[in-house]
Amino acid sequence: MHHVSIAIILNTIVEQYVSENQFYENQLGIDAAQWEAWKAGKASLSPAENQKVKLLFSDYEWMLIQKLVRQTVIYPEKRNLGVQEFKKMKTQIARKWLGSDLAKVEILTQSEEIVQYLDLRVSITYDEWGYDDILNFRLPAFVQQQIKNDKVELLTWVKENLEETYH
Repeated sequence: MHHVSIAIILNTIVEQYVSENQFYENQLGIDAAQWEAWKAGKASLSPAENQKVKLLFSDYEWMLIQKLVRQTVIYPEKRNLGVQEFKKMKTQIARKWLGSDLAKVEILTQSEEIVQYLDLRVSITYDEWGYDDILNFRLPAFVQQQIKNDKVELLTWVKENLEETYH
């Protein structure tokens, strides 16, 4: 797997699971040596383990990662910017989708408990099961309070603040 893909995967794991250790032990059921060997490109994961890694992303996000890898091959100066470029492109795409009024935005994490993050989804539906384009964002929990307290519509907030908050 390309090192840019691995960097994006590791960043997403830390966003969603707090630590790599928690992910590879609890989700993949492998040990640290296997995980480090995979990260270094010296070992492969099983098909089932690879599927669990891929499920960290929507199909659209996975396709975007492949495009970013191709960009880093063409433009070597982008090789160390994969994670930033991934986040930048996700926010730019979400803003375009929302600007065209084709997409919907929703908060997935709504809880009265104190949480440190908020899961936000921007999606376009094509009325065929399994073909929706989805972008997921994990944002600081204060965003939910900001939307509630300021009585700002979610769509307006996303259009105005997603890029600064997600990076």
